[in-house]
Amino acid sequence: MRHVVWLAAVILGMWMGAAAAQAQTLESVLVEGNERIEADTVRSYMALGPGDAFDADAVNESLKSLFESGLFADVAIRREGNALIVRVVENPIINRVLFEGNDAIQDDDLEAEIQLQPRVVYTRPRVQSDLQRLTDIYRRSGRFAATIEPKVIQLPQNRVDLVFEVNEGPVTGIRRINFVGNAHFSDSALRDVIQTRESAWYRFATTADTYDPDRLTFDRELLRRFYLANGYVDFRVVSAVAELTPDRSDFIVTFSLEEGERYRVAAIDIESQLRDLEPDELRPVVEIEAGEWYDAEQVEDTLVTLTEVVGSRGYAFVDVQPRVERDREARTVDLTFEIDEGPRVYIERIDIVGNVRTLDEVIRREFRLVEGDAFSSALIRRSRQRIMNLGYFDRVDISTGEGSAPDRSILTVEVSEVPTGELSFGAGVSSTEGVLGDIAIRERNLLGQGQDLKLGLTASSRRQEIDLSFTEPYFMERDVAAGFDVFNRTIDLQDESSFDRDTIGFSLRVGYPLSERLRHSVSYTLKSDEVSDVSETSSRFIREQEGETTTSAVSHRLTYDLRDSIIDPTEGYVVRFGQGLAGLGGDNRYIKHTLRYGHYFSLADGWILSGLLRSGYVVGLDDDVGIVDRFFLGGTSLRGFEPSGVGPRDAETGDALGGNLFYSITGELTFPLGLAEELDLRGAIFTDIGSLTEIDASGTELLDEASPRLSVGVGLRFRSPIGPIRLDFSRALIKEDFDVTENFRFSFGTRF
Repeated sequence: MRHVVWLAAVILGMWMGAAAAQAQTLESVLVEGNERIEADTVRSYMALGPGDAFDADAVNESLKSLFESGLFADVAIRREGNALIVRVVENPIINRVLFEGNDAIQDDDLEAEIQLQPRVVYTRPRVQSDLQRLTDIYRRSGRFAATIEPKVIQLPQNRVDLVFEVNEGPVTGIRRINFVGNAHFSDSALRDVIQTRESAWYRFATTADTYDPDRLTFDRELLRRFYLANGYVDFRVVSAVAELTPDRSDFIVTFSLEEGERYRVAAIDIESQLRDLEPDELRPVVEIEAGEWYDAEQVEDTLVTLTEVVGSRGYAFVDVQPRVERDREARTVDLTFEIDEGPRVYIERIDIVGNVRTLDEVIRREFRLVEGDAFSSALIRRSRQRIMNLGYFDRVDISTGEGSAPDRSILTVEVSEVPTGELSFGAGVSSTEGVLGDIAIRERNLLGQGQDLKLGLTASSRRQEIDLSFTEPYFMERDVAAGFDVFNRTIDLQDESSFDRDTIGFSLRVGYPLSERLRHSVSYTLKSDEVSDVSETSSRFIREQEGETTTSAVSHRLTYDLRDSIIDPTEGYVVRFGQGLAGLGGDNRYIKHTLRYGHYFSLADGWILSGLLRSGYVVGLDDDVGIVDRFFLGGTSLRGFEPSGVGPRDAETGDALGGNLFYSITGELTFPLGLAEELDLRGAIFTDIGSLTEIDASGTELLDEASPRLSVGVGLRFRSPIGPIRLDFSRALIKEDFDVTENFRFSFGTRF
């Protein structure tokens, strides 16, 4: 009997559970409140549907999924019998995104940074995300006081206009830069090391006095390099903190430093793991000497030199690393340069970024490496220098990344373009020339293809010139520079030589490399010169040459360039030797030789010593050399003397006649004046020596002395916001009585 009762109870329990489960099963899921979004789309985000058992956890999961879709401003789920009711409030659609109050940053720049766009669903999280992006833009531009408030304007059909109201505020400057922990260098000395600058009225043309977190990070690295270059091996920057002033108008930047002790170099050694490479063979290239203060830059230069020297001996894969062993008690370091075979790495790909205008091809053709070549640090450095020498970029960074395999490397070239269009003005003042002005319009990177097009105009009371030139640096896709020049010049030389000169003609030229540093160029010139307006009181040597002559000449020039930069050299030298032959038709027959040699020495940081030698000699072929083909000396070529102020002259009329042989030697030292670095105001001390002599004429009235002339002077060099300004004050110390001198020259230029 008990068994029967137990079995009946089990059957009754099973029946009641089945009935309860049937009561919990959902028969339908209904969607309410949707206007644009289909009900099936809403149901697709649900974790349960018809036929599923009702589950509170599944309902919560469905709520979470619907909210995360970003389509709804509100969602509510309730149960009515065996039906599940989902009521939604849709987020509106953005009709327009507007900006008000922005002036420093244009709408297009702001729109490019935000994610919300017309016809996109409006959500508060997206607005907050875009608000942060816009705030970051203003902070990067130095406006930390900027405030941005989003406003929503409701429109019919569940649409909205989103308006960002911007209060840009003033540019947030740097009120003060402090250093803590510096005992060996003053605050002012360290301020010159970093890029960030304290705000000042004269820094209107730079952004260095606005707060930039990335610049502050770079300043830490600059301080580290500076101290390591001065022997402080243990130096570190503890912190770099920028605090916003209470009025939110400026920052106060504080660098906390630990200088540590200064170390000298005790011993230098070289260890080589390469076969047939003896360390003693490499010691002469190591310029570091025992007893000197440790200099990390000098160590880096030595690494580069050793890598290049070892590579030139046939070791394509070489790794040179310094080993520094400190003796803290003696405050010395032992340097060991370890040379070993480096990993065999090849260039897989070269990527170029940052060039908006310049074509990739223009940059790639300056590379000394191509895809597939063996990795070479020396060739990469040379490639970077060649790209910088183009003058199209103010920054060229080449970084190395991992390729598709361990022996593959990807080079990324990041460039920052500068304007290559130039509008240059020149002015000169002298007692005879008066005020001379010239203007030149030039595009050095025409259409981003590296072509050079220039139109120059010169005008004064004495001179009118029009020059048009064009250069294609890679003619027919080869490293051959081809171009032409067309010119028309009228020069009033009445004050110097009592005649006017009119020249019209053209030149064709082509140049090509003979080696990495040696280049050869050939040109052909056809021109017509006219000596006119010669008065009866002019020198007889000039009256004899009145009239028009034609010159047909071919010339060539060799250039060997070892400068570290062709734009702003600080080290190295350049030699140019040229010859010209006239007589391939025309009236004039001569051979002309020219030589130019410049050498640059970096004596200290910012102190550059330069020397320049120029000389020329022209000799007639069965004919005298005419006045239009002679050399003239003075002005910029020999400061302290007026243009054409030196050389053969008619004793009776004072007319300058030019000469067949000249030389000039210039020595100049430029140095910083200790003012703000971004002003780039430099001083100069110089001396010029030169002479001009020999002429195909004779007579008692001819004055010609081959004695050297000497002048000394000082100058200022200023790269102002309107362009470079140059002032020279000079005095002729050694001269002839018939020379014509001047004491001041001035010129300026600008670039757009």
